[in-house]
Amino acid sequence: MIKIIHNKYNLEEKDIQNKIIRVKALIINDKNELLLGYSFNEYQFIGGHVEENEDLEIAIKREILEETGSSVNVDIPKPFAVRLDYKKDYPTIGVNTKLEIYYYEIKTNINPNINNTNMTNEEKFGGFCLRFINLNDVEEILIDNMNMFTDPNGIANEMLSLIKIYKEKIYVANS
Repeated sequence: MIKIIHNKYNLEEKDIQNKIIRVKALIINDKNELLLGYSFNEYQFIGGHVEENEDLEIAIKREILEETGSSVNVDIPKPFAVRLDYKKDYPTIGVNTKLEIYYYEIKTNINPNINNTNMTNEEKFGGFCLRFINLNDVEEILIDNMNMFTDPNGIANEMLSLIKIYKEKIYVANS
């Protein structure tokens, strides 16, 4: 598994008081399209928080169902990458957090049903929708969107770095 580590403040494990685990999926269909969520003028991979004591595979299946309205009927592979972010004073001053994000490549011809999703009120307010984007065009679309609407949460930059790693290490190897 590829490890991506961001630790601007050189925090050590003993400095961490909070841990957040997330899972994200690169869902790619047989047309070479990547399924992305879109809300508040930001693209995002399908995924979310892992619940307490929840297995990663169960979490990714649950998140896909919640965000696409469709279940995935394929074997879930092991994550191909993990991003470890060590954050000082997050979410509040005096609390340091380790954020682990596990990324999965899931090849499936999922048929999203937005009416069957489990959207939060915030996602509804942000106009959450699902978009298929050709894998060859996704970086350009993310950059254009980021330039148009900025990237206040850093999500586009995270996605761009992950897509680059995916294309260099995983996609080429599986082609």
